Amino acid sequence: MFASILFFLAACGAAQAQSSLTPAPQNVMQLEASGTVEVQQDVLVLTLGTVKEGKDAALVQTQLRQALDAALQEARRSAEPQKMEVRTGNFSLSPRYGQNQQITGWQGSAELILEGRDFPRITTAAARVSSMTVSRVAFDLSREQRETVERDAQQQAIARFKAQAQQLSAGFGFGGYGLREVAVHSNSSAPGPRPRMMAMEARGASVSSDAQLPVEAGKASVTVTVSGSVQMR
Repeated sequence: MFASILFFLAACGAAQAQSSLTPAPQNVMQLEASGTVEVQQDVLVLTLGTVKEGKDAALVQTQLRQALDAALQEARRSAEPQKMEVRTGNFSLSPRYGQNQQITGWQGSAELILEGRDFPRITTAAARVSSMTVSRVAFDLSREQRETVERDAQQQAIARFKAQAQQLSAGFGFGGYGLREVAVHSNSSAPGPRPRMMAMEARGASVSSDAQLPVEAGKASVTVTVSGSVQMR
């Protein structure tokens, strides 16, 4: 066992010596380049909501469920894949407290979300829902749109990374470079307080069958960043 321990220590010492003899990379340069493409948002996300209050929690919950069921029944008439899809949103019920932290009543809320590419279809369907009002309007990018734009932004970022690497390598007196490592990151943003979509608050706004909510999509910026290191040579 003693001999084995000596051998292990000797092996560790040899490995450390070998590591210390390995020269550190030289003439390595860190780079970063980005490509950005701006595109029109093509998806409308419209949220309908209702709020109920009362002293009986079961009654408030029943009222919310009835309002949601009625909204679902009406909205489903216009539902069609990609053009307008319907899903439920938040459904909550919480107590209201008075003096001495005693429960004095209950308040609940329910949401229905209409999302798709057919803006007139969505706003018309929302106007026909009488049990809920518009609480939020937002815009986003479809998956196909986002993927297309990301490819374009990625090509820009790669081209700029390569041009920057070649230019700087030549500036330092080298004939070229070799790629050591690279990372690619993407993100998108749009005007307004919320990232990835432009939001327009319409809380409490009432809609009727003869008054569609006017909506207009903005533009989103998709950015792809390429970062990494190159070996100048």
